[in-house]
Amino acid sequence: MVVTNQLKNQHLLWRAGFGPMAEELDQLANASQKAYYQALAKASRKAPTYLDVADNFIKGLSMGIEEVGKQQRRQLSEEERRKVRQQSREDIKSLNLTWLNEMVNSEAQLREKMSLFWHGHFASRNLNILYQQQLLDVIRRNALGNFGTLLKEVSQSAAMINFLNNNQNRKDHPNENFAREVMELFTMGRGHYTEKDIKEAARAFTGWGVNLKGEFTFRKQFHDYGQKTVLGKSGNLNGDEVLDILLDQKQTARYITTKVYRYFVNEQVDADKIEWLSSRFYQSSYDIGALMQDIFTSDWFYSEKNIGTHIKSPVELLVGIRRIMPMELENEEVQLLVQRLLGQVLFYPPNVAGWPGGKSWIDSSSLMFRLRLPQLIQDADEIRLSPKSDDDQMMGMADKPDMAKKQGNKTSKAANKVMRQQIQANINWNAYIQQFAKTPKENLVAEISKTLLQVPSNVSEKLLMQHADTSSREAFIKTATVQLMATPEYQLC
Repeated sequence: MVVTNQLKNQHLLWRAGFGPMAEELDQLANASQKAYYQALAKASRKAPTYLDVADNFIKGLSMGIEEVGKQQRRQLSEEERRKVRQQSREDIKSLNLTWLNEMVNSEAQLREKMSLFWHGHFASRNLNILYQQQLLDVIRRNALGNFGTLLKEVSQSAAMINFLNNNQNRKDHPNENFAREVMELFTMGRGHYTEKDIKEAARAFTGWGVNLKGEFTFRKQFHDYGQKTVLGKSGNLNGDEVLDILLDQKQTARYITTKVYRYFVNEQVDADKIEWLSSRFYQSSYDIGALMQDIFTSDWFYSEKNIGTHIKSPVELLVGIRRIMPMELENEEVQLLVQRLLGQVLFYPPNVAGWPGGKSWIDSSSLMFRLRLPQLIQDADEIRLSPKSDDDQMMGMADKPDMAKKQGNKTSKAANKVMRQQIQANINWNAYIQQFAKTPKENLVAEISKTLLQVPSNVSEKLLMQHADTSSREAFIKTATVQLMATPEYQLC
């Protein structure tokens, strides 16, 4: 495979963002990677807009003096509580779609891509829309900032405190959930601490909680003020001090760097590169932006062995299609069904470890749907597939294990109704087709393939011609594009 300048730029745009926009395809052949990265970084420095989709009914319950709020909460009837849960679920769907649109349209591609990474790293499933909005804002504001700041703000967020039960962590009855996950998943990784470290750290996090409005509160009466020892450091440690101890460990820099490398560079880790990157990351006091600059401006990032090796996540696939084929969706909610069918629903990670990624994205059913997706969009055909029925894919509709049994046929009917949705997309092909205006007819297949694929196509030009519409140049470009997007090679970037 010849690694051209265009291929390198597309590699950068797919890894540091969600692929090229149709309008910028003419820049790919000549622009330098350094210039592209500088533009991505500059666009991502601006503070993100807070994504606020919460219904006024939900907001109203959290407003006012906290004690009054508690009293009102106790007086809610079962029907009102059910309404709160349902409205919050609907709002989380809206937050999903709002953020998805940011990924598609925002110039801050690097920030949104980093935010998606941290969304999986700091995985939290919580049906409180206000908590989810707050956590997403923490992640997006700090996505390219300081990892220590990000870690501390996430750790004190209402979403994480509730998800990992730290609001139940009290002296004499410590809850170890958060202490365990902050070491195993958020900082050092498994095998670099002891059970005693977890128990001692859990005591340090006692008293951490949130009020009704989702604000962090330190409840002195629940805190264990005794002597503690965590990773060899002793004292009357509190939660902040334990997080500092974890950040002092070079293993934390190594663990985060390794995870970043696997996500943005290659699942096959290069030990020498990890050592160099993690040392610089640690010495920079965990500057995320500096780490990403080290990666995206290095020569080795653009080597052939790193190009086209990443299986697009469902969100990357969907967003990437929407960027290169600009479209207006008449029924945006169909994207929730697409996420469910492909196995990645924003705000509904499978567990606290997040989505495993890599080859886990592909199985026999999801691959077939991936290959059909471009055609479904182009032809406005019906989706008639059954989404997976676990809690993640049901978007919170299976909070209780026996929910499906209780609902019986009602659940089946509701699922069938959803499964027959159409992707009602109005595609604006103009900018995309214009990119090939000067391409001779005999070179169209090669140019379209070069634009869409990061690896050589196994589909022969002859076979592609048989399935494309050759009635006009425009029709050919459209149908050849859709056919190439429906190949296994398009699943890679």
